[in-house]
Amino acid sequence: MSDEYIPSPTEWVRDQVSTIEETGDTRSVQVMDRPVVMLTMRGRKSGALRKVPLMRVEHEGVYAAVASKGGAPEHPVWYGNLRADPHLTLQDGTESWPAVAREIHGEERAQWWDRCVAAYPPYTEYQEKTDRQIPVLVLERAQD
Repeated sequence: MSDEYIPSPTEWVRDQVSTIEETGDTRSVQVMDRPVVMLTMRGRKSGALRKVPLMRVEHEGVYAAVASKGGAPEHPVWYGNLRADPHLTLQDGTESWPAVAREIHGEERAQWWDRCVAAYPPYTEYQEKTDRQIPVLVLERAQD
């Protein structure tokens, strides 16, 4: 494991992470005119730090991460990283804190899915484009 940060191979992700790091604020970028949060996690293969901006979905201090990948047939790489090691750092605005990701199912997922779609309506279209059920993870503050 390393504290080395390996930038994303995806240009828009690299650019957004760079802007967030330069400004210290996730509000300095948006995706499709919507606010984002930034997740910092360990790469499951490299063990290095990886960063990704995701749509901001928050309810009563708990956040959700939607592994939509725009409705692609495969999961995003960050989803596999969090399944391998659910510990991450979550940044919203200028605040950052340790969090733990937990994939949700059943009624809990249904409640969060509604919140996710309210925050970013295209998730509905993304789900229609793919045969996989788009995973939803809750990101809860880590307990000391």
